[in-house]
Amino acid sequence: MMAETEMNMNSQFFEGVEKLLEIWFTRADGNLKQCDLRKIPRQQWENMLKIVHCEIISFVSNDRVDAYVLSESSMFVSRRRFILKTCGTTTPLQCLEPLLLLVKQYAGFNEVEDVFYSRKNFKRPDLQKHPYSSFEQEVSFLDNFFDDGEGYIMGDTTSNDCWYLYTLTPPNNKISCRLTNNAPSDPDQTLEVLMTDLDPKVMNIFTRHESSSAAEATKNSGIAKIIPNMVIDDYLFEPCGYSMNGISKNGYYMTIHITPEPEYSYVSFETNVPQASYKDIISRVIDTFKPGNVVVTIFANKASQTQPAGDTRDLVKLGSGGHLLRQEVKCCQLKNYDLSFAVYTKFPS
Repeated sequence: MMAETEMNMNSQFFEGVEKLLEIWFTRADGNLKQCDLRKIPRQQWENMLKIVHCEIISFVSNDRVDAYVLSESSMFVSRRRFILKTCGTTTPLQCLEPLLLLVKQYAGFNEVEDVFYSRKNFKRPDLQKHPYSSFEQEVSFLDNFFDDGEGYIMGDTTSNDCWYLYTLTPPNNKISCRLTNNAPSDPDQTLEVLMTDLDPKVMNIFTRHESSSAAEATKNSGIAKIIPNMVIDDYLFEPCGYSMNGISKNGYYMTIHITPEPEYSYVSFETNVPQASYKDIISRVIDTFKPGNVVVTIFANKASQTQPAGDTRDLVKLGSGGHLLRQEVKCCQLKNYDLSFAVYTKFPS
């Protein structure tokens, strides 16, 4: 009976926590006029995603960015930036070898400018495939492709709110030399809000029992109001689960992924919309989903108007009622970016 119960739990469990891979490409000679990741054919993307164990289920684009809703989360492709965000037991790092070949063959780039691989701690790491069951193994795998990468661990590794990051290091590993000659000149910033212990009433919206379509779930939850004026591509899974991508006419994106089951509820929100402060967007996200635990990460390069340290320093409480209290905050300087990390939890009852 014990073995049968354990097997049943494993078969029903779904890991909502995503593995997030972001890569920026460039050329050694600096001649980028003919370079564009969007030149890679759709069929080649589909072939690559088979290796990751997911597939394209919806697509929207404009002249700045291509956004794909996947069977397990999302992919974004713009001129120089590739983003792959996948949940479950997918294997996104296995895309690196074919991706680098495709970039050289079709897109014209010949160098990697920057790499970010990150994830929150898994609820069930024992169900992950190699090398994803431990961050040390992931770092070792990434080191096979990048000579100057380093892993960072944010938060308490014994808690439920630990966050891992792999990225490239500055020359000679000197953190003070944050900006190099290859530092991106364009403003860039990313906000990610990772939520657990979600309100069951809110999570019910993202089930087929409560909503007849993705559009209904998007409307009734208030998701469209978090960042207005975006073209939304949404999908409601059977019997539950939700994914959406939103893109703006100037090429910015937001993406939300929801695992609504009460035993392992999880929601992720991400955007690169530029803001002097993300306070209002974070508040709208928290008020929409009503989580009990939150991890916030903010990246920004020198050209961005965003100040990550200022946001996390000022945001002591989250939510319209201030029911989430900041437990931890860390700020650090990376190769080309400033990073801020914070953890929020409910007030003790």
